[in-house]
Amino acid sequence: MSVLGLADRGLTRLVSWVAQGLLWSAVAAGFYQVLARFVLESPSAWSEAWTRASIIWAVMLGVALAFRQGAMLGVDLLHNLLAPRRARVLEHVVLLIVVGFLGFLVWIGADMTWRVRFQTTPSLGVSISWIYLSIPVGATLALFAALAYWAEGPRRLHIETV
Repeated sequence: MSVLGLADRGLTRLVSWVAQGLLWSAVAAGFYQVLARFVLESPSAWSEAWTRASIIWAVMLGVALAFRQGAMLGVDLLHNLLAPRRARVLEHVVLLIVVGFLGFLVWIGADMTWRVRFQTTPSLGVSISWIYLSIPVGATLALFAALAYWAEGPRRLHIETV
């Protein structure tokens, strides 16, 4: 296996573990919020903000994982109606649209992250830019994931339709 393939698998695994950890922390914080509010009758100030931030990060990282598996690149109906060569052209067109959109998302997300760098979340006491940073990071990872998926070539056979 090539070094690039190992790096790709390692990065995908790391992103998956981080996203899973963030989801578990969101579940734990949400459970703690319910417990603190209704059992202890002393709601916590930080758990709701942490739950929201960790879910945002997990979703943005999950988008990258979905692109790496090709789950968000399918235009199956049109793909199956076209001849194999034209179906591959459709895949290239879809990739160009996806790359353009993700590049735009990286740019806008980085700009927004920079603009809010002086605002803090009252309950967590950290800059809100750490939450906004999920947009350019997730979009960049998704961009590389989409390119890696495309570089591998078609995974599924063309399905002939009648």
